[in-house]
Amino acid sequence: MKVLLAATLVAGLLSPTATTEPCHVEGTLPSGATYLMDVPADWNRTVLLYSHGYTPDGAPNPAQNAPGGATRDVLLDQGYALIGSSYAETGWVLERALPDQVSTLNEFVQRFGRPEQAIAWGTSLGGMITTGLAERYGRRFAGALAMCGLEHGGVANWNNTLDPVFAVRTLLAPGSTAPLVDLPDQATALATAAELTAALDAAQATPTGRARTALAAALHNIPAWTDATAPEPPPGDHEAAQRNQYAALRGTVYVGLSWRQEAEAWAGGNMSWNTGVDYGRMLARSSIRNEVEALYARAGLSLAKDLAALAHAPRISADPHAVRYLARNLSFTGRLPIPLLTIHTTGDALVPVQVERAYADAVHESGRDRLLRQAFVHRGGHCSFTTGEMLAGLRALEQRIDSRHWPSTGPYALNQSAEQLDPAADHAYLTYRPAPYPRPFDLAH
Repeated sequence: MKVLLAATLVAGLLSPTATTEPCHVEGTLPSGATYLMDVPADWNRTVLLYSHGYTPDGAPNPAQNAPGGATRDVLLDQGYALIGSSYAETGWVLERALPDQVSTLNEFVQRFGRPEQAIAWGTSLGGMITTGLAERYGRRFAGALAMCGLEHGGVANWNNTLDPVFAVRTLLAPGSTAPLVDLPDQATALATAAELTAALDAAQATPTGRARTALAAALHNIPAWTDATAPEPPPGDHEAAQRNQYAALRGTVYVGLSWRQEAEAWAGGNMSWNTGVDYGRMLARSSIRNEVEALYARAGLSLAKDLAALAHAPRISADPHAVRYLARNLSFTGRLPIPLLTIHTTGDALVPVQVERAYADAVHESGRDRLLRQAFVHRGGHCSFTTGEMLAGLRALEQRIDSRHWPSTGPYALNQSAEQLDPAADHAYLTYRPAPYPRPFDLAH
C-alpha cells in the first residue's frame, strides 16, 4: 500500500526517509507550486524529474511526475523515483518553472537522500523547460530527455507563431484592423481569434482561399499529417494535406492570440516582430512549398502577388524589453554541459519538427555536437508518442550516461528497444532530417 505523507513547509528539516515500502508524497513549495513524488520500495537510486506542458490561465494545474499513467507504472515497476511540480503559475511560466523544478529536486533529496543520478525529462513546454534545466542547471543532472519540446526557444516561438496569423489577416481578412500583438486582455485576443477563424472558414470554401490558407500554413511549417488518429495523406495529395493544415491552422490562430496575450503579460509587452522578414524566402525554405505552389497553380492565383501583398502590409515591431525577457525566459545558447536526447514527431502542427533543426544549429555553433542526439517518430500529432518510444529514448540516454558514449539512436535500434518495452504498440522511429527553421533566434549568435 502506498503511504501518503502530509506535506508541510518544515518537511525539508526531516531526515531522509528510508523507503521500505512505496511512498507517495504530495506537498507545496514556498513558491506556492505543488509537487508530487513517487518512490518505489526497491528504488534504483535514479530520480526522474518530469516537466509538464503548457497550462493556460484558469485551467487546472496539478503537479505531474510522468507523461501518463502507463509510463509512470512501468518506470515505478523498474525502480525509478518519479518527481515533478505544478509550477507556481500557469501560462508562459518559464521564469517560475525552472526554479520550481530545481526546488522539487532539492525537496526530494532532503526527504529521501541524494540519488546516484537525476535525469530531467519533459514534454511540450516541459521539453523546453527540460532543455533549460540542462543548459542552466546541468551540474544537478546526469542527462536530459526533451520530448516534443519548443527547442527553438521563446523568441523564435512567438516570432514564428506571428507569421501565419499575420498571413491570415493580410490575405484572408484584408482591411481588418484586429490587433495581432499588444493584446490588453483575453477578451481582445479571443475576439481577434474569432474574426480570423471566421475568415479561415470562409476561405476553405474556394480554391483561392484554400491556396492562401496553405501559404499561411507554410510559414509555420504545418505538416500534411497532423492527427495520429487520421490516416496520413498519400504523397502528392495536396487537397488532403491542405484540409489537415486548415484544421491545424485554426488552432494556431487561437494559440497565436490567446496564449500570446498570456505571454505578453509575463513579458510586459510584445516580444515579436516581422520587420525585415522576407516571406518569399521563408516559403522557399518551407517543408510544404511544393504543395503551396501546386494549389496556387490549380486556383489560377498569382503566388507572386500574394507574397508582394505580405511584403507591403504594415509590419510589426517588438518591444525590446519584452524580447529581452523572452531571451531570459527562455531562449537557448546551445552550450550543453550534459547529454541531451530530443525526440519529436514529424507531424507536429503545434510545435513543428523544424524546431529541432533550430536547436541542433545552436548546439553546433557552440561546439557541443557530441552531447546532443535527436530522433524522430513518423506520426501525426503533438507529443503523440507511444509509451515504448518514450521509454526507448530514456534507455538510450541512460546508456550514454553510463558508458559516456552514445549508443545507436537510429530508428532500428530505438524501434527494437521500444518493442521490447512496449510490445503491444506500433513504434515508428525513422531516419529524418528536418527542413531549416524559418525564423532562427538563439543566444549562440
